[in-house]
Amino acid sequence: MRHTSRREFVKSTVAAACAAGLGGGGLAGELIARASEPAKSARASTPLPIKKGLVLDMLPSSMSYGDRFKLARDAGFEVVQAPTTPDEHEAEAIKKAADAANIRIDSVMNMDHWKYPLSSSDGAVVTKSMEGMRTSLHNAKLWGSDAVLLVPAVVNPQTTYRDAWTRSQKEIRKLIPLAAELKVVIAIEEVWNKFLLSPLEMKKYIGEFESPWVRAWFDVGNVVLYGYPQDWIRTLGKSIYKVHLKDFKRKEGGYAWVNLGDGDVDWAAVRQAFAEIGYAGSAIAELDGGDEAYLRDVSRRIDRLLIGVT
Repeated sequence: MRHTSRREFVKSTVAAACAAGLGGGGLAGELIARASEPAKSARASTPLPIKKGLVLDMLPSSMSYGDRFKLARDAGFEVVQAPTTPDEHEAEAIKKAADAANIRIDSVMNMDHWKYPLSSSDGAVVTKSMEGMRTSLHNAKLWGSDAVLLVPAVVNPQTTYRDAWTRSQKEIRKLIPLAAELKVVIAIEEVWNKFLLSPLEMKKYIGEFESPWVRAWFDVGNVVLYGYPQDWIRTLGKSIYKVHLKDFKRKEGGYAWVNLGDGDVDWAAVRQAFAEIGYAGSAIAELDGGDEAYLRDVSRRIDRLLIGVT
């Protein structure tokens, strides 16, 4: 039930009680008192302390890094998520460009976990995946980022669910000492990889590491096909370290990824859930790229839908 519907239900119940002649005491009095109390959603009337960001790929690739970061800042974004960058000279150039534009590289998008999953039975594939994560962790340290996004496993005809769980955990545990040394969180994301299909399961998977250096990266749009983002947020709670923003639209014959606010995400419920768990990290838009006008529109949508600024 949406929050607006909930309030209407309470109001109609109070009216019915009064019409039944229950007066100001008893049930009617209790209902009236409850209806006059500030609703839970009132907490969400205060803007959420969330840092607004976007993935680097949303910025025009034809621009220099310096111009791309400047465009992000001018469009109203505070932070950027950059991809794994093995070339040390390019990584340094990215750092200098971000510093010059006065914008923070908030996190690293690990790039090898799909092609080279940690859950593979092929040792060479796992080695490649681990090398990519170590590069990502060192990128994060260089850039002043505090998290690396990791898709932990892929379930497929060659990899059972149980194997995906145990194999990926085994490899991630090997990365925890480096993450602790660099003070960079390994943030596990839920995606369409046929793995971690419920918030309870994801919380259990992360909790089994018993490490502050393994947390959750929650993607709002990724769960809409089979769940409700607000439910995931409340269940994962304080384990959520970073957030991706997407919107998802079901339609006849399929679905589509759409701009924020144009899909099926109940943004009022999502915002309320973030308020309830006290989330105060970053929220990174992961959408199609575009020009300055488009990016400014995305920025305003985040303000209105999630942060609570109109």
